[in-house]
Amino acid sequence: MTLFSPTTEAAMSAPDATKPTWMPHQPADRILSTLKTRGALGIPDIAKVLHVTVEAVRQQMSKLETEGLVDAESRSSGRGRPTQIWRLTGEGHRRFPDTHAEMTVQMISAVISVFGEKGMDQLIGAREATMRTTYTEAMRGARNLETRLERLADIRSREGYMAEYRAEGDGFLFIENHCPICTAAQACTGFCRSELQLFDEVLGPEADVSRVEHVLAGARRCAYRIVPKARA
Repeated sequence: MTLFSPTTEAAMSAPDATKPTWMPHQPADRILSTLKTRGALGIPDIAKVLHVTVEAVRQQMSKLETEGLVDAESRSSGRGRPTQIWRLTGEGHRRFPDTHAEMTVQMISAVISVFGEKGMDQLIGAREATMRTTYTEAMRGARNLETRLERLADIRSREGYMAEYRAEGDGFLFIENHCPICTAAQACTGFCRSELQLFDEVLGPEADVSRVEHVLAGARRCAYRIVPKARA
Protein backbone atom coordinates (compact mmCIF):
# COMPACT_ATOMS: atom_id res chain seq x y z
CA MET A 1 0.00 0.00 0.00
CA THR A 2 1.25 3.45 -0.86
CA LEU A 3 1.44 5.95 1.93
CA PHE A 4 -1.01 8.38 0.32
CA SER A 5 -3.57 7.18 -2.21
CA PRO A 6 -5.51 9.52 -4.52
CA THR A 7 -8.58 8.95 -2.32
CA THR A 8 -6.67 9.99 0.75
CA GLU A 9 -5.34 13.05 -1.08
CA ALA A 10 -8.89 14.14 -1.92
CA ALA A 11 -10.17 13.57 1.60
CA MET A 12 -7.33 15.54 3.12
CA SER A 13 -7.77 18.47 0.73
CA ALA A 14 -11.20 19.43 2.06
CA PRO A 15 -11.09 22.84 3.74
CA ASP A 16 -11.10 22.84 7.55
CA ALA A 17 -10.60 26.06 9.50
CA THR A 18 -9.12 24.11 12.42
CA LYS A 19 -6.25 22.75 10.31
CA PRO A 20 -3.21 24.45 8.78
CA THR A 21 -3.70 25.58 5.20
CA TRP A 22 -0.09 24.70 4.36
CA MET A 23 0.16 21.05 3.27
CA PRO A 24 3.25 19.35 1.81
CA HIS A 25 2.91 16.80 -0.95
CA GLN A 26 5.59 14.17 -0.31
CA PRO A 27 4.80 11.37 2.21
CA ALA A 28 7.88 12.08 4.33
CA ASP A 29 7.12 15.80 4.34
CA ARG A 30 3.57 15.13 5.49
CA ILE A 31 4.90 13.20 8.45
CA LEU A 32 7.30 16.03 9.27
CA SER A 33 4.44 18.50 8.99
CA THR A 34 2.31 16.42 11.35
CA LEU A 35 5.06 16.37 13.98
CA LYS A 36 5.62 20.08 13.48
CA THR A 37 1.96 21.01 13.94
CA ARG A 38 0.96 18.47 16.59
CA GLY A 39 4.15 17.85 18.54
CA ALA A 40 5.60 14.44 19.49
CA LEU A 41 3.42 11.48 18.51
CA GLY A 42 3.54 7.71 18.34
CA ILE A 43 3.47 5.96 14.98
CA PRO A 44 -0.16 4.76 15.41
CA ASP A 45 -1.22 8.35 16.12
CA ILE A 46 0.58 9.63 13.01
CA ALA A 47 -1.09 6.92 10.93
CA LYS A 48 -4.49 7.92 12.30
CA VAL A 49 -3.95 11.61 11.53
CA LEU A 50 -2.84 10.86 7.96
CA HIS A 51 -5.38 8.05 7.34
CA VAL A 52 -2.75 5.49 6.35
CA THR A 53 -1.43 2.21 7.74
CA VAL A 54 0.93 1.94 10.69
CA GLU A 55 3.37 -0.02 8.54
CA ALA A 56 3.42 2.70 5.88
CA VAL A 57 4.32 5.30 8.51
CA ARG A 58 6.90 3.02 10.13
CA GLN A 59 8.72 2.65 6.81
CA GLN A 60 8.89 6.42 6.36
CA MET A 61 10.00 6.98 9.96
CA SER A 62 12.92 4.62 9.44
CA LYS A 63 14.09 6.73 6.50
CA LEU A 64 13.57 10.00 8.35
CA GLU A 65 15.51 8.72 11.36
CA THR A 66 18.39 7.69 9.12
CA GLU A 67 18.42 11.22 7.69
CA GLY A 68 18.55 12.66 11.22
CA LEU A 69 15.20 14.45 10.87
CA VAL A 70 13.35 12.60 13.66
CA ASP A 71 14.20 10.69 16.79
CA ALA A 72 12.24 8.71 19.35
CA GLU A 73 11.99 8.39 23.10
CA SER A 74 10.30 5.70 25.16
CA ARG A 75 7.45 6.72 27.42
CA SER A 76 5.88 4.49 30.02
CA SER A 77 2.11 4.66 30.38
CA GLY A 78 1.69 2.25 33.28
CA ARG A 79 1.38 -1.43 32.51
CA GLY A 80 2.72 -2.95 29.35
CA ARG A 81 5.62 -2.05 27.13
CA PRO A 82 6.80 1.57 26.89
CA THR A 83 5.50 3.53 23.90
CA GLN A 84 7.86 5.07 21.37
CA ILE A 85 7.10 8.75 20.80
CA TRP A 86 8.59 10.44 17.75
CA ARG A 87 9.59 14.10 17.46
CA LEU A 88 11.48 16.40 15.11
CA THR A 89 15.18 16.87 15.67
CA GLY A 90 16.84 20.26 15.27
CA GLU A 91 17.62 19.28 11.69
CA GLY A 92 13.97 18.35 11.20
CA HIS A 93 12.84 21.78 12.38
CA ARG A 94 15.28 23.37 9.96
CA ARG A 95 13.41 21.75 7.07
CA PHE A 96 10.82 24.49 7.59
CA PRO A 97 12.01 27.81 6.17
CA ASP A 98 13.45 30.67 8.16
CA THR A 99 13.81 33.06 5.26
CA HIS A 100 17.30 34.44 4.67
CA ALA A 101 18.16 34.02 8.35
CA GLU A 102 21.83 34.98 8.25
CA MET A 103 21.26 38.01 6.04
CA THR A 104 18.38 39.13 8.26
CA VAL A 105 20.54 39.13 11.38
CA GLN A 106 23.26 41.04 9.57
CA MET A 107 20.75 43.64 8.40
CA ILE A 108 19.32 44.07 11.91
CA SER A 109 22.81 44.52 13.34
CA ALA A 110 23.62 47.07 10.62
CA VAL A 111 20.44 49.07 11.24
CA ILE A 112 21.08 49.21 14.99
CA SER A 113 24.73 50.11 14.41
CA VAL A 114 23.93 52.97 12.03
CA PHE A 115 20.57 54.26 13.31
CA GLY A 116 20.45 52.96 16.89
CA GLU A 117 17.58 51.22 18.67
CA LYS A 118 15.27 54.08 17.73
CA GLY A 119 15.96 53.45 14.06
CA MET A 120 15.19 49.75 14.55
CA ASP A 121 11.91 50.63 16.23
CA GLN A 122 11.01 52.83 13.27
CA LEU A 123 11.77 50.00 10.87
CA ILE A 124 9.58 47.59 12.85
CA GLY A 125 6.86 50.24 12.93
CA ALA A 126 6.98 50.62 9.14
CA ARG A 127 6.69 46.83 8.73
CA GLU A 128 3.79 46.78 11.18
CA ALA A 129 2.01 49.57 9.27
CA THR A 130 2.25 47.64 6.00
CA MET A 131 0.96 44.47 7.65
CA ARG A 132 -1.86 46.40 9.35
CA THR A 133 -3.03 47.71 5.99
CA THR A 134 -2.97 44.23 4.42
CA TYR A 135 -4.66 42.52 7.36
CA THR A 136 -7.31 45.20 7.80
CA GLU A 137 -8.23 44.93 4.13
CA ALA A 138 -8.52 41.14 4.52
CA MET A 139 -10.93 41.60 7.43
CA ARG A 140 -13.28 43.78 5.41
CA GLY A 141 -16.81 42.33 5.60
CA ALA A 142 -15.98 39.84 8.37
CA ARG A 143 -19.01 39.97 10.65
CA ASN A 144 -17.78 37.96 13.65
CA LEU A 145 -14.64 37.01 15.53
CA GLU A 146 -14.39 33.49 14.15
CA THR A 147 -14.50 34.75 10.57
CA ARG A 148 -11.68 37.18 11.36
CA LEU A 149 -9.66 34.36 12.94
CA GLU A 150 -10.21 32.20 9.85
CA ARG A 151 -8.96 34.98 7.59
CA LEU A 152 -6.00 35.75 9.86
CA ALA A 153 -5.00 32.07 9.86
CA ASP A 154 -5.15 32.05 6.07
CA ILE A 155 -2.98 35.17 5.77
CA ARG A 156 -0.42 33.96 8.29
CA SER A 157 -0.23 30.51 6.69
CA ARG A 158 0.49 32.09 3.31
CA GLU A 159 3.27 34.03 5.03
CA GLY A 160 4.79 30.76 6.28
CA TYR A 161 3.52 30.58 9.87
CA MET A 162 1.51 27.34 9.45
CA ALA A 163 -1.35 28.99 11.34
CA GLU A 164 -4.56 27.43 12.59
CA TYR A 165 -7.19 28.11 15.21
CA ARG A 166 -9.69 26.15 17.24
CA ALA A 167 -12.46 26.81 19.72
CA GLU A 168 -11.31 26.37 23.31
CA GLY A 169 -13.38 27.04 26.40
CA ASP A 170 -15.15 30.38 26.11
CA GLY A 171 -12.91 31.58 23.29
CA PHE A 172 -10.35 30.41 20.75
CA LEU A 173 -6.73 29.34 20.56
CA PHE A 174 -4.82 30.80 17.60
CA ILE A 175 -1.70 28.74 16.87
CA GLU A 176 1.36 29.36 14.72
CA ASN A 177 3.27 26.12 14.32
CA HIS A 178 6.24 27.69 12.57
CA CYS A 179 7.97 31.06 12.70
CA PRO A 180 9.62 31.99 9.38
CA ILE A 181 11.21 35.06 11.01
CA CYS A 182 12.42 33.28 14.15
CA THR A 183 16.05 34.27 13.65
CA ALA A 184 15.07 37.90 13.21
CA ALA A 185 12.85 37.74 16.30
CA GLN A 186 15.72 36.28 18.34
CA ALA A 187 17.92 39.16 17.23
CA CYS A 188 15.23 41.77 17.92
CA THR A 189 12.24 40.92 20.13
CA GLY A 190 10.42 43.99 18.86
CA PHE A 191 9.10 41.88 15.98
CA CYS A 192 7.12 39.71 18.42
CA ARG A 193 5.85 42.67 20.42
CA SER A 194 4.70 44.27 17.18
CA GLU A 195 2.77 41.21 16.03
CA LEU A 196 0.93 40.77 19.35
CA GLN A 197 -0.25 44.37 19.12
CA LEU A 198 -1.24 43.89 15.48
CA PHE A 199 -3.38 40.83 16.27
CA ASP A 200 -5.13 42.78 18.99
CA GLU A 201 -5.99 45.54 16.51
CA VAL A 202 -7.13 43.49 13.52
CA LEU A 203 -9.28 41.07 15.52
CA GLY A 204 -11.35 44.01 16.72
CA PRO A 205 -12.18 45.82 19.94
CA GLU A 206 -14.43 43.02 21.21
CA ALA A 207 -11.55 40.49 21.40
CA ASP A 208 -9.00 40.15 24.18
CA VAL A 209 -5.69 38.76 22.86
CA SER A 210 -2.88 37.29 24.96
CA ARG A 211 0.15 35.20 24.07
CA VAL A 212 0.16 31.92 26.00
CA GLU A 213 3.01 30.08 24.24
CA HIS A 214 6.12 31.64 22.73
CA VAL A 215 8.88 30.06 20.67
CA LEU A 216 11.43 32.51 22.06
CA ALA A 217 10.55 31.33 25.56
CA GLY A 218 11.32 27.73 24.60
CA ALA A 219 7.87 26.60 23.45
CA ARG A 220 7.36 24.44 20.36
CA ARG A 221 5.07 27.03 18.83
CA CYS A 222 3.50 30.44 19.39
CA ALA A 223 -0.10 30.41 20.59
CA TYR A 224 -2.57 33.16 21.44
CA ARG A 225 -5.65 32.99 23.63
CA ILE A 226 -8.52 34.93 22.05
CA VAL A 227 -11.49 35.65 24.31
CA PRO A 228 -14.53 37.83 23.46
CA LYS A 229 -14.34 40.75 25.88
CA ALA A 230 -17.96 40.29 26.90
CA ARG A 231 -16.85 37.03 28.52
CA ALA A 232 -13.27 37.94 29.42
